[in-house]
Amino acid sequence: MTKASILVVDDEPLNLEIIAEFLSDGGHRLQSEGDGEAAWAQLDAAPERFDLIILDRMMPGLDGLALLRRIKADPRLRGLPVIMQTAAGSNSDVREGLEAGAYYYLVKPFAPTTLLAIVGSALIERARWKELTQLSALRAAAVGMMGRASFAIGTPEEALALAALLASAADDPESVALGLSELMVNGIEHGNLGIDLAGKAALVEADTWATEIERRQALPENVGKRVWLDVVREGEDWRVRITDEGAGFVWGPFLELDPARAFAPNGRGIALARRLAFNDLRYIEPGNSVEVRYRARPK
Repeated sequence: MTKASILVVDDEPLNLEIIAEFLSDGGHRLQSEGDGEAAWAQLDAAPERFDLIILDRMMPGLDGLALLRRIKADPRLRGLPVIMQTAAGSNSDVREGLEAGAYYYLVKPFAPTTLLAIVGSALIERARWKELTQLSALRAAAVGMMGRASFAIGTPEEALALAALLASAADDPESVALGLSELMVNGIEHGNLGIDLAGKAALVEADTWATEIERRQALPENVGKRVWLDVVREGEDWRVRITDEGAGFVWGPFLELDPARAFAPNGRGIALARRLAFNDLRYIEPGNSVEVRYRARPK
């Protein structure tokens, strides 16, 4: 698992001790705070310091939900993943947390393996966001002159590089880069390589996702498979169609943030991409092709 700097925010000292014990073998650097205002002071002073926040929802003063909304409203912290942990586990509570910007939701009490799996998934996402942010700052002018182009990618690394390239000409490059990479990686892992939702969850928990991608890509039936992108500039928008070589899937349940999947380490990428990155996202039957639109960077 990637070593990271994690901010844990909870007004109960016992809960802070439990989380620290769960994460003690991971080599992470943990900083604990007992209230929302103290946590915000840490984030405001050093927005690049932390890779992940584990945040209690119910606290006196600035509670977890209010702190989460403040974090997601700050451009410096927008890409910082937040795991919200709480005793408030009703569907309406979970939905409220997800809509406020929590990518992960844990209901107390939770098992150490559950926390570790979700922390691992969140840190993969954080690393991707950081790399995308760095890459998106490059080549924006050249991409902005493009009118139409086609691309073929085969690996998650290629997806990351292409997402950063295309998003450099977007009005919100960081969000668009993350959304494009999510859809391309989904085309690789699910469409081309046949890794389903439960299979990916198990791989993330075992920290073997990248190894399994490489193993499946080397199988004779998968050698040469690609995900194709067709990119067109249409006025003030970019239109991108992403097509994999799989049989498709039933995409409807994944377009919204479903509280039933809030406790899993994966399964929210499409909904988050649709909500945060794109003006429009629609799948095309049988589900191995998706088309998105996003605003171009003003000239």
